[in-house]
Amino acid sequence: MTNTAATAQLFDSARLGTLELPNRLVMAPMTRNRAAADGVPSPLMATYYAQRASAGLIIAEAATPSRVGQTYANIPAVYTEAHVAGWRRVTATVRAAGGRMFLQLQHGGRVGHPDNSGVHPVAPSPIPLPETIHTPSGHQDAVVPRELTVDEIHATVDDFVAAARNALDAGFAGVEIHSANGYLLHQFLAQNTNHRTDAYGGTVANRIRFTVEVVTAVAAAIGPERVGVRISPAVTANGIDEGDTAAIYPALVSALADRNLAYLHVVFADPEDTVFQRIREIWPGRLIANPNLGWGQPLPADGGKRAAERLLAAGADFVSLGRSFLANPDLVQRFRTGAPLNQVREAHLMYVGGAEGYTDYPTAAGDLVAAPAA
Repeated sequence: MTNTAATAQLFDSARLGTLELPNRLVMAPMTRNRAAADGVPSPLMATYYAQRASAGLIIAEAATPSRVGQTYANIPAVYTEAHVAGWRRVTATVRAAGGRMFLQLQHGGRVGHPDNSGVHPVAPSPIPLPETIHTPSGHQDAVVPRELTVDEIHATVDDFVAAARNALDAGFAGVEIHSANGYLLHQFLAQNTNHRTDAYGGTVANRIRFTVEVVTAVAAAIGPERVGVRISPAVTANGIDEGDTAAIYPALVSALADRNLAYLHVVFADPEDTVFQRIREIWPGRLIANPNLGWGQPLPADGGKRAAERLLAAGADFVSLGRSFLANPDLVQRFRTGAPLNQVREAHLMYVGGAEGYTDYPTAAGDLVAAPAA
């Protein structure tokens, strides 16, 4: 455990990878479906992120590293020159506002649809998502994904490496590998989505192999100090049932512990949870903890400030918040001053495109934050 984490205050500066952060508050990655149909980030996205540049770190929303990795419509990507150019406008605008950014890399695996990506989804095993998926023509039943071959697994690792290099070219300080929330890497970890009998399935050591290979290859390509990893122990999003949470995460974290990565990011961290406590004990580097503020429920009146302080006291180095930053572009200042917080508006506004419910949340002073010219 890092020595300073337990006594760190939200507004203390701290080093994370190659960055010196002005505070311990991280804006969590949140899919908002504001990219163009081809995955190119929009100018509106630059405004949105620049409005929130006072966060110690912004982890930009999940970007797909390949066409087959696309989850939903209008999500950003990072595998073509046009994607890189679009992201470059975003990062330049955020830097002009004084901010710092990592980019989350996410392959959806079975969480995808041919109507979204134009290709058939892939997964560890041919087990479909047990729920409908949103497409441009509305919700549709999920399709049975095609099982990845070993050669395709290796090619997917290469896709992550290429996407990470593109992210740095686009101006990001680093990348976060998404191994959480029921997407492809998490699908390899979980017993109910990974029925393989080869080197990537069955035992705990085999099920963690793909995540370890992706992280290792990306760290070798861009430097471990520019790489973070996101995990979500026991989270059942997208039909995931890990089966052996208490075994899988100590093994995974131990396998990554000597990689000198920028950080480990734990979703829905609970200071009282024994798995979280074990992770903090094993992980030797910086840890970002994300509290469960009740997805789909109104934000707590304090926006998660007390939950953040509890996590810092329990050993986290930084705390990530999602909806609190969405509804409050000046969240850091509101936490400093005790100003009342905006609530998130109707949930559907998060995903429908346009400025409403995205860039039109006012500051505590009642103003809209204008994005600087990049």
